[in-house]
Amino acid sequence: MTIKPLISFFTATALSLACATHASAQLRESLRQARNLFQKDTMTICVLGDMMMHTEQIDNAGRRDGEHNFDTYFKYIGGRIRSADLAIANMEFTLAGKPYTGYPSFSAPDSFARHLADCGFDVFLTANNHILDKGCQAAERTLKQYRHLGVRYCGTALDEEDMRRTTPLIIRAKGITVALINFTYGTNLGADKHWPKVNYMGNRTLIRTALEKADSADLTIVMPHWGNEYELQQSEEQKEMAQWLAENGADIIIGSHPHVAQPFEIISGKNVPVAYSLGNAVSNMSAPNTQVGLMTTITIVRHTDGDIEVMPLEFTYLWCSRPGGFCDSYTIIPIQDFIGSRERWIGRWEYDKMMTTYNRVKKIIKIEDINE
Repeated sequence: MTIKPLISFFTATALSLACATHASAQLRESLRQARNLFQKDTMTICVLGDMMMHTEQIDNAGRRDGEHNFDTYFKYIGGRIRSADLAIANMEFTLAGKPYTGYPSFSAPDSFARHLADCGFDVFLTANNHILDKGCQAAERTLKQYRHLGVRYCGTALDEEDMRRTTPLIIRAKGITVALINFTYGTNLGADKHWPKVNYMGNRTLIRTALEKADSADLTIVMPHWGNEYELQQSEEQKEMAQWLAENGADIIIGSHPHVAQPFEIISGKNVPVAYSLGNAVSNMSAPNTQVGLMTTITIVRHTDGDIEVMPLEFTYLWCSRPGGFCDSYTIIPIQDFIGSRERWIGRWEYDKMMTTYNRVKKIIKIEDINE
């Protein structure tokens, strides 16, 4: 029996204890002893929601030379992304090459992924319903483009070796080890027998094995692509799956797919925080609630004795402004920084819509209630 490293999510004195096998205990202790225990260190992880690329976005970003300019997208949150030790985004498109297409079968310009990499994103989540939109060859090209950019990915794998390497994806920084697990409820185009292969939520054997492999990490973050689109409340299936994940080793659960933000809660008895959906980060959607999303910041402290403490999760409300709103392009607005800025907007009607939507969504997801 062993005591896992201290994980305190919401009070400075809360202890989370768990049992592991003797072998796992020895491995964890050897890793802890190998660290430099004389320096306190901190790792920050920034997670954003759905990165979409609709036809209107492609057209808006187009230049006369055939290239695309996405400079406005992260203008107001880029500093937060770059300052994180690890920045993660959910990529809801393929890089299948020309012709570029939007909904319902996405193929984005390679330059969009390159812009995300330049902005500081380190990991792309690829297990979602759109990864096979253009077939397995397009999925393969997408993953190879990510490799070329030097960005790690998880959720979809090129071959068996890639699957072992990315499920879970192990990240080490500042003496802290984090395991990332990504899977999806399904894909719009059915999988075939060929690689690449996608992690599916129905394959609990694969997910359980990934959680077991992640046991030696200091923190395991599971990122499911799940739930019902446009619904502000989590489904029973999401709640059941979150409970199962918590019981099998997940430390934090951060979801995607609904295109709207969903409630945040702590799984009773497990002290596992769940953000059921972060909503959209950037898209052309304008339906009710689809323009408000969340950015989650996870701060992990390694103390001088090797113990790991996870601070309360921080959330930033985001607004995806469309052309004619704040400016003539798409841009992600950190809402709380822009309250009272109505005079700066080209379309002041969109500022009013932002505030109305923000106040409505905030009451539903109840982040403030949990953190009080």
